Amino acid sequence: MNIYVTGAATTKFGELWGVSPRTLARQAAFGALKDASVEAERVEALFVGNMLSGMLGGQEHLGAFFAEELGLSIPAFKIEGACASGGLAVHNAAFSVLSGQYETVLVLGIEKMTDHKPEDVATALMGAGSEEERSAGATFPGLYALLARVYMKEYGTTQEQLAAVAVKNHYHASLNPNAQFCNPITVEQVMKSSKIADPLKLLDCSPISDGAAAIVISKKKKGNSVQIMASAVATDTLGLAQRKSMTELKATQEAAKKAYEQAKISPRDVHLAEVHDCFTIAEILAMEDLGFYKKGSAAGAVGKKNHLVINPSGGLKGCGHPVGATGVKQIAELVEQLRGNAGARQVKGAKIGLAQNVGGSGATAVVHILCKVR
Repeated sequence: MNIYVTGAATTKFGELWGVSPRTLARQAAFGALKDASVEAERVEALFVGNMLSGMLGGQEHLGAFFAEELGLSIPAFKIEGACASGGLAVHNAAFSVLSGQYETVLVLGIEKMTDHKPEDVATALMGAGSEEERSAGATFPGLYALLARVYMKEYGTTQEQLAAVAVKNHYHASLNPNAQFCNPITVEQVMKSSKIADPLKLLDCSPISDGAAAIVISKKKKGNSVQIMASAVATDTLGLAQRKSMTELKATQEAAKKAYEQAKISPRDVHLAEVHDCFTIAEILAMEDLGFYKKGSAAGAVGKKNHLVINPSGGLKGCGHPVGATGVKQIAELVEQLRGNAGARQVKGAKIGLAQNVGGSGATAVVHILCKVR
């Protein structure tokens, strides 16, 4: 794929009480344009990744809304795919450039969640689940707890091994100035945190967050460009009950297979990955579904030094999870890493990076592979 990310920017993630969605959008979008050395007038289309603006904020028309805010009079689209909305926005933007429709486009991922009651946010998020799950009163912590229980029974994984994912990602987040949580934690702290849905505890779960991220995608390569090698999407059933397996996410496996084929690489060639760790079990599943580890072995590899670094940004768990922004933030992190500009969290020698963004309990998966321009 001869298309490039030429600019990227991420706002601070967290409980941003005094910051409006308009301000977040301007910070991310103009930051990415500045990084790309591109004037706003050069942008030919805007793709906005967002899940909850209609249910929580009463505003669905985000393409025109943010185009107006950014002073742009261009084609603009809102892309929604639950927590994979950001990744889907990048996917659609990338192929719009690859097709020749546009030369330079802007992708904005954004979500404002903390202004609303937690129970309202939980209800809105379950819009990504099945009707049967909602009728049963299920929440996503409960659904991922089911996945965790089946996985732990099948492979003997312990709660302490789940906790190690949170410990690792909080450490990475402590090196990321834009992260929501900059405090390292211990396995003991995770184990002592309150139960949310057994076996998942509070510190096994990603937080409710505000934030935005933006990237510029172009056909034109610049000195600090990062190439998009692959962009792939796959889907599965909305509900868990209709799936053949509870120890893997088929959509991730299918999207990853397509992405590796597009990029003409194997999992062994990847140096770092930003994966969708909405819950600690989700990172373990991703490590295996993406082909990095054999089934049942990933939990034992968490935190150990090897050629592959998972979630150097802190992931959803440490960096935060403003759902529409996450998939774009993952790409922005890969861009910084592949440029060698990630500061204290820099992965040495990183040349190829992968991002996995998931919607719901795995009904949608988006996989991108990026590489350092040689």
